Amino acid sequence: MSKQTILVTGGAGYIGSHAVKVLQQVGYKVVILDNLVYGHQDIAETLGAELIIGDTNDRTLLDRLFSDRQITAVMHFAAYAYVGESVTQPDKYYRNNVVGTLSLLEAMVAANIKTFVFSSTCASYGVPQQIPITEDHPQAPINPYGATKLMVERILQDFDVAYGLNSVIFRYFNAAGADPDGAIGEDHNPETHLIPLILQTALGIREAITVYGSDYPTADGTCIRDYIHVTDLAEAHVLGLQYLLKGNKSEIFNLGNGNGFSVKEVINAAKQITGKPINVVMGDRRAGDPPALVGSSEKARTILNWQPKYADLNLILQHSWQWHQKRHA
Repeated sequence: MSKQTILVTGGAGYIGSHAVKVLQQVGYKVVILDNLVYGHQDIAETLGAELIIGDTNDRTLLDRLFSDRQITAVMHFAAYAYVGESVTQPDKYYRNNVVGTLSLLEAMVAANIKTFVFSSTCASYGVPQQIPITEDHPQAPINPYGATKLMVERILQDFDVAYGLNSVIFRYFNAAGADPDGAIGEDHNPETHLIPLILQTALGIREAITVYGSDYPTADGTCIRDYIHVTDLAEAHVLGLQYLLKGNKSEIFNLGNGNGFSVKEVINAAKQITGKPINVVMGDRRAGDPPALVGSSEKARTILNWQPKYADLNLILQHSWQWHQKRHA
């Protein structure tokens, strides 16, 4: 039997590239579609998958792609994901994250492709009413980024009813870490994620790491987040794909480790891992930052038999440190 081909949009980006690697490891053929606005051509080339440089808003390209190749399913990571930027440039986010996804889904329906794995976010919940957050928690996003993801979730539910397009939606918490082999990892420009910012400070690329707020109602006053290793995230996406390909119904899953670490705890752990001094500057709170975000992943563990391998914060930091030393050498 020939290998099934999976289209991975945003496959040259951080989480998408790790999903490509895991898909290839378990025997799928992968085609990457990425506009390279935030993705990296060298990372796509490292993976050896076919790279098509293009945009999900390009319906002509999508139609040609689906007619020229036997695509079994689509894994969709091609979203813009800077919360602050989504507030100042909401049009950019609605155009790419919502309109681009709608264009992709319409092309899938036209090509009779009915299997879709969607990268959503815990930002769709807004400020949590209880911790840990379960999938039935009310969704009330507090920024346009979270709103765009929630809008796509609604579209997917309607496409399921109208067109039989089955989807698995993953709402994940703070993606972190890097490929354990060191081949690929996190490289955003601008960088806004805590762990890369800390490690770039350890490398001397940045003078200091700014901690936004030290007066939160947490044990040490800094925000608590649930950090999930990017390879564990990627493996969940493959399990979600296989779940759908077995004929199961559309489903929604949280992906997190179920425990949180404060900003100060992450910085202190990074000092131990790197053996480097890390300068810290205390700043004011950022608007829209909840004190704590921790997710329950019991549903994914039960239904998909998902078992995170790298839940330990020190392992996440070790893999990140290995990657950043190589990337910034």
